[in-house]
Amino acid sequence: MISGKSDPEQRIELNSEETTVDVGPGALRGQVWLTVQTRQAQRLIRGRNGSADKPAIIGLVGFADRLRVIWQAARSDDPYADWWLIKVHEVLERIRNLVKTEQVALDARLAQLTALEVTVAESMKPYRIALQFANPYAYRGAQMIAEYDKFVRTLLTAHHVGLLSGSSTEGLLNTCARRIRGAFAVPQGYQFLGVDRESLKQGTANASRARQVMGEVPEDVLSGAHHAPLTPRKIRFPKEAAKHIRLKPAESVSKADIPETVNDDVGGT
Repeated sequence: MISGKSDPEQRIELNSEETTVDVGPGALRGQVWLTVQTRQAQRLIRGRNGSADKPAIIGLVGFADRLRVIWQAARSDDPYADWWLIKVHEVLERIRNLVKTEQVALDARLAQLTALEVTVAESMKPYRIALQFANPYAYRGAQMIAEYDKFVRTLLTAHHVGLLSGSSTEGLLNTCARRIRGAFAVPQGYQFLGVDRESLKQGTANASRARQVMGEVPEDVLSGAHHAPLTPRKIRFPKEAAKHIRLKPAESVSKADIPETVNDDVGGT
């Protein structure tokens, strides 16, 4: 006679088989840290809030925040976002090359010292910050700060051993820092207006406003022939998706709000 009750051991075995199905590895997780050893480089990370006496300075954090908006807009086929990614790429490459050129020149001067073996100064307590950015160009901005940090340490070392005067040292510090701040301000010229290539072709109201605010997209960018080396995969978001992926940018900063020069002397804030 066969019992109508199930076998507990058999039931457990069956459940065990169902829960051991191979579903593959889980999502990858990692951490990225930026370490700097100079106050000059540290100030470029956070920037400065504006006040009645001092204009705002866009730092790495503000740069990355606006880039997040541009990156998501480029993903949804906004040609203006594609155009701004090109601008960001070009300015980062230009400033990084400037810093590298100055670094090579300093290294050569230190190497020419006779009978002196000079070690570049290092901080006894470096500043370390975790980075969680949503696009690769923000990390390139962080790398630019790291390269500037090394340049500052080399520059101050050269000044310490008498290779450079105080005025020459401050001039080089301020010139490179000002160029980096200018690079971080480039994304501020972009405004998310919910346009894509199709709306530009149709001449919608948003497309007309985008042309008024940001100008005419170059034809080679509009056609896709010219694009930044690093671009997101295109995904057609629903029209209401912007509300849920936070595509609304921070309040725009005009060129008048971005200082041409800021006193970045060796010990200042």
